[in-house]
Amino acid sequence: MKSITVTGVLLVGLVFIAPTIKGQNNLQGSTNMNTQIVRDFASAINEHNVDKLCLLMTEDHTFIDSQGNETMGKEKMRRAWIGYYQMFPDYKIEITDMFLSGDTVAAFGFAGGTYQGQNDRKENYWHLPASWKAVIKNGKIDVWQVYVDSKIPFDIITKNVKQ
Repeated sequence: MKSITVTGVLLVGLVFIAPTIKGQNNLQGSTNMNTQIVRDFASAINEHNVDKLCLLMTEDHTFIDSQGNETMGKEKMRRAWIGYYQMFPDYKIEITDMFLSGDTVAAFGFAGGTYQGQNDRKENYWHLPASWKAVIKNGKIDVWQVYVDSKIPFDIITKNVKQ
């Protein structure tokens, strides 16, 4: 019977364990990439950089608002973001936490803005807890879904339109 040496055990360990560790590193790499894509998308939102937003979207990107309404297509979303920034020129999101499951990123934080930039009227400002679901496909945002209680922003818009 042959004796097992420490070197032999190490070699066996490297043969069977190294591929597992490499696989975990690859998974970690895609995880880091997916969260970075969401961070980049949030930065583009906060910079009001519509071109950068579109670069980060798939061609058939789907946006789902807090009411469940869907807008599909990068160019439709380009126009939608431009219109939203006109309505809330100081719109920002703040992501405080992110969780991952495969190609899906759940982000949590806050969203806010001032209707038509009327900073002198505090009743036109809103800042609310919000969350977002992002589905990443080939390194781009395929789905961006917003979860926020939109009653306050809708009330602000309605009040101002009536005046």
